[in-house]
Amino acid sequence: MPVDEQEVRALAQRVAAGEMRPSALVDRVRAASVCDVGFAQLDMDRAARTGVPEVVYGAGKTSEQIAGIVRALLGTGQERVLVTRLDAAKAAQVRARGIDLAFDEVSRLGVVGGVPEADGCGTVLVVCAGTSDVPVAEEAAQTAEFLGNRVQRLTDVGVAGIHRLLGHLDDIQRARVIVAVAGMEGALASVVAGLASCPVIAVPTSVGYGASFGGVTALLAMLNSCASGVSVVNIDNGFGAAFQASLINHLPGKEA
Repeated sequence: MPVDEQEVRALAQRVAAGEMRPSALVDRVRAASVCDVGFAQLDMDRAARTGVPEVVYGAGKTSEQIAGIVRALLGTGQERVLVTRLDAAKAAQVRARGIDLAFDEVSRLGVVGGVPEADGCGTVLVVCAGTSDVPVAEEAAQTAEFLGNRVQRLTDVGVAGIHRLLGHLDDIQRARVIVAVAGMEGALASVVAGLASCPVIAVPTSVGYGASFGGVTALLAMLNSCASGVSVVNIDNGFGAAFQASLINHLPGKEA
């Protein structure tokens, strides 16, 4: 179990009285921050350290493992849990193990405990090039909402019909941070960054024909963007983009 404030104070008083070595206090706090469930070592101090509690990566884990991790997290005081990269069958199996999991088939996200009220400074704008990119865009949008952000979505506004994007110029210029999701040649991020006054996080997707190389072409295009203010996450990593966007949106600043 995590060490609460009262126990830390008591341990510190023992150190001050010479009854405990400082190294023993450090070891006690460090050990208490890890919850060993046998097949996983859960970081119970992550929320206090980073502002965001443990998130469960569902791919490669069994429903039994996911349910066990979620149960342990809730049991140590975590109010809500996000599970990424689920499928419908595994989500149903997790629910059958007594976990009250809400599952979205498009984003492949599972949520336990609901979504909090938005407390970010502004709006996270998720801009999606094509309908085929929506699963990655929704992973980003719903993750950002889970992390306490107000989210706006622009879907199917890729550069093949750039007038669709330019029709939302006000939304682009009002955003505090933008997540630009695109496959194919990945040009959307550069265009958006050339219009925006805020940071742009580019997400290459694996959408495209053969020469897109499963998203590598979009990844390299985004890394080589001529527009300033573009950062790039890994292929199909909507979660990573949303996490970064949330950190930016929770920095102290004027609300948008």
